[in-house]
Amino acid sequence: MAASPHPDAPAPNPVTALLRRQFDLTWALFEYHLERLEPDDFLWEPAGVCWTMRRDGDGAWVPDWAESEPDPVPVPTIGWLSWHIGWWWSVAADHAHGRTPRERDAVVWPGEGAPTVEWLRGLRADWLAALGGLTAADLDATAAFPPQDDPAYSVADMAAWVNAELMKNVAEIGQLRLQRAAGPLG
Repeated sequence: MAASPHPDAPAPNPVTALLRRQFDLTWALFEYHLERLEPDDFLWEPAGVCWTMRRDGDGAWVPDWAESEPDPVPVPTIGWLSWHIGWWWSVAADHAHGRTPRERDAVVWPGEGAPTVEWLRGLRADWLAALGGLTAADLDATAAFPPQDDPAYSVADMAAWVNAELMKNVAEIGQLRLQRAAGPLG
């Protein structure tokens, strides 16, 4: 049986608790794949039309990008998806912590393998610190991201969006990893 909380301790915020449970479930699914990713998985291109990470003239990794979605929509590589997670999650965490949000081109992908896995785990820790510090009033405040200062969206909505976006990206990474591991059609 769990110990009773200290009588002077504030009751946990039920919205934060729900968001955290959702997040923890998604993260557990992500860890399943993170633990199994091989460096060669990150830049494997599953289709002829792909978005991936490429080295620029200075050797830095840059994502394929277009201001408007191309037709057909490119299939992203695990590398591109991991950069994409890093981009939107960094910006969401910046907003939640009250920091100046970084620009897309300021989010640097660490490269294939362990550096990216550790980067993603660091983003998790940063996000959990932000989420854990939100009060009920913070959760009810207007979110500045992802929609720009739309009063219809609260910080709680932003946190729920992080959970949904992460779940979508985790499923995409998992499917790509499984597809590559299974090999080509006979």
